[in-house]
Amino acid sequence: MTIVAPLPTVRRQLQELYPFMASHKPDFRRLSRLIIVTLTVIALMVPAGRPVRAQSGGDGGQQIILVRDAEIEQLLREYVRPILRAAGISAQRDISIALVNDRTFNAFVIDGQRIFITTGALLDAKTPNEVIGVLAHETGHIAGGHLARIRQELARASTNSIIALILGAAAVAGAALTRGGQGELGGAATGVLLGSASIGQRTLLAYQRTEEQAADRAAVTYLNATQQSPNGMLVTFERFSDQISGISRFIDPYLQSHPLPRERVVGLRNEVEKSPYRDRRDPPALQLRHDLMRAKVAGFIERGDLVLRRYPLSDNSLAGKYARAIATYRAGNLNAALPIMDELIAAQPNNPYFQELKAQAYLERGRPRESLPSYRKALQLSGGNALIRSALGRAMVATEDKTMLDEAIRELERAVVQEPETAETYRFLGIAYGRKGEDGKASLATAQGYFVVGAYPLAKRSAVRAQALLPRGSPGWIRADDIVNFRPPPREDQ
Repeated sequence: MTIVAPLPTVRRQLQELYPFMASHKPDFRRLSRLIIVTLTVIALMVPAGRPVRAQSGGDGGQQIILVRDAEIEQLLREYVRPILRAAGISAQRDISIALVNDRTFNAFVIDGQRIFITTGALLDAKTPNEVIGVLAHETGHIAGGHLARIRQELARASTNSIIALILGAAAVAGAALTRGGQGELGGAATGVLLGSASIGQRTLLAYQRTEEQAADRAAVTYLNATQQSPNGMLVTFERFSDQISGISRFIDPYLQSHPLPRERVVGLRNEVEKSPYRDRRDPPALQLRHDLMRAKVAGFIERGDLVLRRYPLSDNSLAGKYARAIATYRAGNLNAALPIMDELIAAQPNNPYFQELKAQAYLERGRPRESLPSYRKALQLSGGNALIRSALGRAMVATEDKTMLDEAIRELERAVVQEPETAETYRFLGIAYGRKGEDGKASLATAQGYFVVGAYPLAKRSAVRAQALLPRGSPGWIRADDIVNFRPPPREDQ
């Protein structure tokens, strides 16, 4: 598992969701980053969830910190694939799932191409069906064209309505977060929310509630079509209902972007009761993979003491061993972690991700040469996964063995073809080319790495250097020229 810098396309797409904002006066445009991020999450997140934190990047932008992991991404793809088919979304649309590093339970869509789900959602969802229900809900937004219609509604809304909506929602979210979702709302938060009411704001919120209800109904339809229980969705909404039960009596239902949880639970329970698949459980093998995924998230994201509380030494399950192996090596005790990893591999010798974990532990503890056998095995067992391939190439470069450079470059080049937006792969590719004395290709790889994280000035400087070193008109020169001539969209605060 790797925590990575956010993709620049996330922020660009957030801006593009609401192009009408560019026509407003500069004073309003300086607020647009907050408005864009918050409105998107409010409008399309899992109902009644807390907002995903937007991390501030070096350029001052609101950014979403992503997690990349071959095992988790593969499992989530398997969860959503039949749902997408049931929704009539063709494979050509290439809907992907991005994992956000945030402890809250949340999911949302922002561009019609990606579903974002938080690490907290995976930790809290005890069954595959709960996550599948969330993914089905977000698929309902995509299939229903809600993004485009929300743009239209926002374009018709007044500036004052939008600002009031943002300030009110932010105040409520902040109060709920501060109080852990329990107790009374602070007077200031309630005052902002209630005092900002307007006909335009209520109209916009009522529209969003309609879309949320449509996404719920669509999700149940998809789950029935795939012969899966909608009960996981019900469990999720019941959890949300319990979390905010202490504050819901202070909230005007007409000032909510989502139906109140109690209303949603009642409506959804009726739909679940009608489903012929309501009592169907997840297959044991899938449940095991889900348990391993949750253990992995806990091992990498949570503190060691919390991991041991969740998975005590008395827990001899594969999931328990997985979480403790990760937490142990991350705490710096590789020698204690390796025997646990070997137990995991012995239990499931064809599991590529146990091999990957052992390789990653060696690599991160400064023993890259020892990581190579496990990385090679993981790559073979995974069928050539791009993230594992990239890690193998990076490990080869990290050995500083010049005899491995050609193989490392081959693996890294193949990895960027499979995953063209992974900056770390480009960085090590640049290092490998540099060590071979191929400075033009090294500069090009460096430029591409900067480009995919949105560091455009640095990307252009490296691309100019690459052009000076590469044959004019060659494929590499042309790629560098594309970066030199790229014009990023204007920043929303300029």
